[in-house]
Amino acid sequence: MKNLNNILSKCKKGDRKAQKELYDYYSPLFFAICKRYIPSSDEAEDAMLKGFFKIFTKISNFKDNGSFEGWMKRIMINESLMLLRQTKNFNLSLDEDFHDIASEENIIGQLEYQTLLASIELLPVGYRTVFNMHVIEGYKHREIAEILQISINTSKSQLIQAKKKLQVILKKKHLYKSVL
Repeated sequence: MKNLNNILSKCKKGDRKAQKELYDYYSPLFFAICKRYIPSSDEAEDAMLKGFFKIFTKISNFKDNGSFEGWMKRIMINESLMLLRQTKNFNLSLDEDFHDIASEENIIGQLEYQTLLASIELLPVGYRTVFNMHVIEGYKHREIAEILQISINTSKSQLIQAKKKLQVILKKKHLYKSVL
């Protein structure tokens, strides 16, 4: 994006053209982020649009001591999580009947990115949310626990169960070659 600082300062002044340029540039990335949490394209788009609205109305709150893209990304994730809380049964569940899982590097290394994302969409909402936040977004379990208002141990167990469930999904699709 050409001169993000210039666009940012124009957006802070309410410049609609700058807002459109920011939207056009970041909407594909932010839609993909929302879609990782919310499999429905319509609902993911709703979360993204709410996120952009919040970005444009709260842009004056952004302080230049961090990454603007990171700040926007966090808003998109939070909007996705809020939509999940409002529309889904966001109870985190625990499945005990899965076998051990190989490392996530083996899974990711053996699959194309789009295939993996499609498989992640099949995870229960709690598993998918923690998996996305930890593996894809890079949140620590402490941060996940705080954001989702769960314990750190619940976050860790959800990640373990998500990996196990993902392995089962991938084996059913014959896309995962177990190293066991």
